[in-house]
Amino acid sequence: MAVAPSILCRDLTLSYRRHPAVHHLSGRFAPGSFTAVVGPNGAGKSTLLKGIVGLIRPDSGTIEISGIQRTEIGYLPQQSALDRGFPMRVLDLAAMGLWRRTGAFGRISGAMLARAEAALDAVGLSGFENRTVGSLSGGQFQRALFARLLLQDSRLILLDEPFAAIDARTAEALLALVGRWHAEGRTIIAVLHDMDAVRRAIPETLLIARDPIAWGPTADVLTEANIDRSRRLTEAFDDGAEACERPAA
Repeated sequence: MAVAPSILCRDLTLSYRRHPAVHHLSGRFAPGSFTAVVGPNGAGKSTLLKGIVGLIRPDSGTIEISGIQRTEIGYLPQQSALDRGFPMRVLDLAAMGLWRRTGAFGRISGAMLARAEAALDAVGLSGFENRTVGSLSGGQFQRALFARLLLQDSRLILLDEPFAAIDARTAEALLALVGRWHAEGRTIIAVLHDMDAVRRAIPETLLIARDPIAWGPTADVLTEANIDRSRRLTEAFDDGAEACERPAA
């Protein structure tokens, strides 16, 4: 695999209607790093991933991605942002991970379908190939999305609450899969809420509450003092505040 990508944030502010959701963030996701993004609800975690993917433009500052094009990023949004009503087979959903090889309207070969079946088997969905996506449980649907990511084979993977609303067994299995991706040298960023899982399995952590609280080795970041500070900042959130304005140079 080629050298893993890196991401550099320089004084980054990402806003909705000019009210900051991520406020003056500076730091680097190093090549091959595995970072959890944690913080209270409304702290800007999902917004940060959307900014990296390019779904939200910075209000100020920059996001510099090295070693990969944005179109090559493997991005898993929250389940709530996905439409499960479309009548699609599980095999077809997984095979969508091959679109960069086939093009939007390219033919999927038998060999590619075999790869999609193998990906489903790798996430515990062997035998589900011809089920419709809408018939899956939340955990099964998340496994199918991970199969799609597996086929996408990206060197930069962004996961937005990948273990929310699924059972503990599925969450542990998928976390182990992500750990294997990291061992292969990929750069991974995951928005998570389970602090125990973060402490146990993820080496780096970014703790934000709109403003960055701490960024570095997980044990150094997830201290009681830092978590308490994030809670206090959350209580002070004022969604009716004036828009953020950078001081004149």
